[in-house]
Amino acid sequence: MVDDNELERLRDLAVPAPDSEAKARAFAAAIHAFDEKFSTAPQGSPAGLRLTERAQKLWREIMQRKLIATPAITALIALPIAGYAAFEMLKEQASITGNGKITETLADKPVAQKPVPDQPAINEPLVAGPAKEKKTAADSEDRLKDDAQVAPAAPKPATEVDSLVKQEMAPEATPAPSAPAESGQLAAGGRANAQAPAAAMRSAEPSAGAAADSKLMVQPAPMPADQIQPQEENRDRIETFKTNPVHATAQDPVSTFSIDVDTASYSFLRRSLKEGTLPDPDTVRVEEMINYFPYDWKGPESAATPFNSTVTVMPTPWNGHTKLMHVAIKGFDVKPAEQPKANLVFLIDVSGSMDEPDKLPLLKSAFRLLVSKLKPDDTVSIVTYAGNAGTVLMPTKAAEKQKILAAIDKLEPGGSTAGEAGIKEAYKLAQQSFVKDGVNRVMLATDGDFNVGQTDDNDLKQLIEKERKTGVFLSVFGFGRGNLNDQMMQTIAQNGNGTAAYIDTLAEAEKVLVEDASSTLFTIAKDVKIQVEFNPAKVSEYRLVGYETRALKREDFNNDRVDAGDIGSGHSVTAIYEITPKGSGAEQVDPLRYGQAKVDNGGVANADEYAFVKIRYKLPNEDISKLITTPVNAANEVSSFDQAGADQRFSVAVAAFGQKLRDEDQTANFGYDRIVEIANAARGADPFGYRAEFLSLVRLASSLGGNK
Repeated sequence: MVDDNELERLRDLAVPAPDSEAKARAFAAAIHAFDEKFSTAPQGSPAGLRLTERAQKLWREIMQRKLIATPAITALIALPIAGYAAFEMLKEQASITGNGKITETLADKPVAQKPVPDQPAINEPLVAGPAKEKKTAADSEDRLKDDAQVAPAAPKPATEVDSLVKQEMAPEATPAPSAPAESGQLAAGGRANAQAPAAAMRSAEPSAGAAADSKLMVQPAPMPADQIQPQEENRDRIETFKTNPVHATAQDPVSTFSIDVDTASYSFLRRSLKEGTLPDPDTVRVEEMINYFPYDWKGPESAATPFNSTVTVMPTPWNGHTKLMHVAIKGFDVKPAEQPKANLVFLIDVSGSMDEPDKLPLLKSAFRLLVSKLKPDDTVSIVTYAGNAGTVLMPTKAAEKQKILAAIDKLEPGGSTAGEAGIKEAYKLAQQSFVKDGVNRVMLATDGDFNVGQTDDNDLKQLIEKERKTGVFLSVFGFGRGNLNDQMMQTIAQNGNGTAAYIDTLAEAEKVLVEDASSTLFTIAKDVKIQVEFNPAKVSEYRLVGYETRALKREDFNNDRVDAGDIGSGHSVTAIYEITPKGSGAEQVDPLRYGQAKVDNGGVANADEYAFVKIRYKLPNEDISKLITTPVNAANEVSSFDQAGADQRFSVAVAAFGQKLRDEDQTANFGYDRIVEIANAARGADPFGYRAEFLSLVRLASSLGGNK
């Protein structure tokens, strides 16, 4: 046992000086051990690109050299390049394993890489200053030789594209260093060698410059402008039109147009705004926006007179020098017990483009809602078209609800769009189950063009006009974005004595097919036309707000062969004119110097009237039109805008919003905040929240448009 005193003495003894011979032996042994262990092979796990990143880099370099000039050439060479790249990847992976076998999946196995030249491996001797630079450059040459041994020799490329492929797929050669690196620096993204001392790992702190280089190495290079992937082409077809001009009453006192009860424009622009984009002005049809909302206009007392008109003259909120002439029409509301039998044919587009959540799936849910609204004696047929038209369900009574729903649920998308064949088949089935004195209607649901068969809008118009004369009408329901043919929808709906609606949500489907089912399905008057004659003694100028695509010639009003819009049960239609009272000083059209029309009350009757409103219509089963007239005078006028009814004021707010979205001159200085103020004050009863949603859309447009 060692005495404590001995330990204390040993602790106090001085350390003997090292023996020079022992030092020499130790140093020689260390040098010998180092020379044996030293290898020029790469150490650690240097930074490099994964296989997918290499492929992306290759494609980027090819595009930067502009070897691919057109999409067609791209398509021709893309497949060979991809195959060659995959082949080279597989060969490289095989060489890495050392036995020519792939031992891991390409996605999981990292590619062997070399350290950055100015970042030596941890167990490499660190040499300062110029000596280190010289040694590092020599190491780079050695590493290039090692790379040549690891990578299989590539044949001489025949083209620049082949050269890029082989250059990219081969292991990376290390370029010459540009500056000495700090000691202990690691390659970006690399792992320390397992044999490196832990202390060296803890003390390794790259310099600021090295850190910047590291960020550049791990961040992908920005995509050049000419390589940015193009967005999916928007093939929506929208009819372009010019806003109605201001007319001088002395030269052009008569305005004639067809009524319009379509609502597609409102739901389409609503979707655009909710997606954060101002709608294309040509998608904004002001009359469809106004007529989207239900109004409590006064209706007729009996079906003998299918509708009643109410005219109000009020000050214009966006122009203190003009007035608005507000024309409101209300259709007779057929009571549920009196509704005629319905013979409906669902004509459904199941082409490949319908395979999106807001298309066929939404369409199926929408038609399920409609089926639940039908009476047991109503009849439903289903025709689909995609490449070829086919009958999915022969005429079936709505009492067999489950059978109809099962047929709807089985619909699947696929193929092109043979719309013409589908329409012909649908009309054929409608004629098979035709209901005399009932509702016979084809209900077309689609997302776009008819790209097979008779695709021209005029040809489709003629086909539908022919079938319309048999008593079978047609309505169109649009779904989705990017392929919507709104122009075709408007054309065939107008000529099919039907409506055109755009369904973007299930709530909109419920509105169109359930809440408004009576007005959508049951026509009480067809070919309804409006003609207004303005009195030049009272009105200097006028312009019709909206209805640009519904304009008719003056002589068309009395021509019963000219088709016009229809009114359904309980439906309301609103038209608004902005008029300039004579002598107000707000005229925009200069008076004629020669031949100015006589407007003095020299025996002229009705000189105190603003205008004379005439409405022509036909009963559903008749071909001879009837006439309703309404004079507009001081009895129809209110002294202030606030004295007008809530529905009148709200519809004016909607008209102002539509003009604002179309960037029309009349509302250029009328702010969105003022529109919100008017609409909010006239919101009234809003059981379905339509008016609240409108206020939200105005605020969205204000934020997107800069609150002009």
